[in-house]
Parts: sequence; C-alpha cells; structure tokens
Amino acid sequence: MQQSLPRIKALGAQLVAISPQLPDNSLSTVEKLALDFEVLSDVGNKVARDFGLVFKLSDKMQEIYKNFGIDLQAANGDRSFELPIPATYVVGANGIIAYAYIDADYTNRLDPEVIIAELQKFKYAGV
Repeated sequence: MQQSLPRIKALGAQLVAISPQLPDNSLSTVEKLALDFEVLSDVGNKVARDFGLVFKLSDKMQEIYKNFGIDLQAANGDRSFELPIPATYVVGANGIIAYAYIDADYTNRLDPEVIIAELQKFKYAGV
C-alpha cells in the first residue's frame, strides 16, 4: 500500500486506517512502521461496531495470541478480546461510501489497484 500512496494522493484522496488500539499504541505503530498516513484509534471498537465489523476472539484464539506475546488487553485498553473484521471503504467527498471490501480473513486485503480504479471513477465523474 505504501507504494500506491502517492498515486492515491495524486487523485486527491487520503488513506486513513482505523485501529482498536489506544492512541499511544496506534502512534507507536505509525512510528515503528514509518507509515505515511494517519492511523486513528477506535477505542472500544465503537466505529467498527457501527459498521457491524466486530467479533470476539474465542478462548482458544486468546490463548494463541497470548503465546505469541500479543497483549490485546494492554494494546486496546479493555478486556473484551474484540477485534474488527478488516474492511476497506472508498468514501466520496459527500461522505457516501462508493466502494466497500470486507473479508473476515485478515490475510486477504484489497489490492491497491482496485482502490485507485475506484478513485479514478470520481475523477471522471467530476466528483
């Protein structure tokens, strides 16, 4: 995605990620990965819940996360063990979602070329 970011910006768009992490942890992620876009904190998954994207990790998955050294409670600031389903939205200047991609398998992400193609539709539509 980082390689596609200049093309996205050239189309007048901006990339924003939303994470359930506490603000300090989101900032640490931005700094650690040298991200060139904003990562907003959705503490308590409020926005994700509004979009119907929240799921709770099973006890087995909680144990796997723990064994990998991932402390969701510390990162997210709660004891819910809830995470958002990954989703990508292309939103017009009018605030209307023009394209949505949702996949419960977090390893499947939307190809940036699809995002760019959707953004180009705005350009040709005069939006």
